[in-house]
Amino acid sequence: MSDAISPQELNERIAIVRRFRALLEQQRAKFQEYLTILDKQETKISEADAESALIHADLENQIVKNIRSLQKVIIPMRTLYEKSRAAAYNPAEVVPVEKLQRDLEVLRHEVIQRNERNQKLLKAQMEKLRTQIASSRNPYRSSQSIYAKQENLGTRVHLDA
Repeated sequence: MSDAISPQELNERIAIVRRFRALLEQQRAKFQEYLTILDKQETKISEADAESALIHADLENQIVKNIRSLQKVIIPMRTLYEKSRAAAYNPAEVVPVEKLQRDLEVLRHEVIQRNERNQKLLKAQMEKLRTQIASSRNPYRSSQSIYAKQENLGTRVHLDA
């Protein structure tokens, strides 16, 4: 058995490596975008800017959806990449793929850490707001409405004749 492969098979393997690398680069870009959003969200939470924090949370959800859809494509592509033994035939293209995979793991870990930090910060901010709400007094709490039914309206009439 020979290790020689046809030019068509070599081209297919090269195409697999290039597509796999492109997908990994897209995912890396999405993770970088996600980190940027998390940083901005952290700032907005610290400033107690609820509207902006909500907008950043929506952006975060969109980016997470994009990362998940990319992951759905990357997983079968990785399997195809490994089965095709593309790495063995094009080492110049493989090194960036493996480096990208390591970079993605580092980014994924950093995203998880920042997300946890933001969640803790948000919980602390919410607890602070709850404390403020609980400690605030309503000045009208004990007073009666002028429209409320009044029980003691007087029972005697004074007549001078």
